[in-house]
Amino acid sequence: MQTVWLGGAEWLAVLRIGLGLWWLESWRHKDRKGWFERGTGIAWAADVAGKHRWPFVRTGFATVVQPRPKLMAYVVVYAELALGLGLVTGFLTPVALVGGLLLNLLYLVLMIHDWAEQGQNAMMALISLVALFAMSWQTWSLDRAFGLFL
Repeated sequence: MQTVWLGGAEWLAVLRIGLGLWWLESWRHKDRKGWFERGTGIAWAADVAGKHRWPFVRTGFATVVQPRPKLMAYVVVYAELALGLGLVTGFLTPVALVGGLLLNLLYLVLMIHDWAEQGQNAMMALISLVALFAMSWQTWSLDRAFGLFL
């Protein structure tokens, strides 16, 4: 494989780190006080889920998320932080990539009507798949330093 400036493994690490920075930005710009104290994030998602065209989304949200809005707010917000930190540092990278892929697919299904969200979540899911199958933790990662996932 020929590349410019960096080798293929390094470019994959750049892709992984960029995805991690994207997750960190998603965490950083959240109004955590709104999410945790006023329940704004889960209330917004409940509104979206309640109008969803697919019954399994409405039912699933009503069963899993709505009964525990405060817990789910913490899960979503801190999952994004953990994904970002894991991908940027390359720590437990395969776990972070699979977790991020699943979270993006959940967001993608929930926001099926919002084309802007569709693009972001589809691209983040694609990057997760490429970074996972190309084993992007082989370069510039704590996983490599600790001898994990070799």
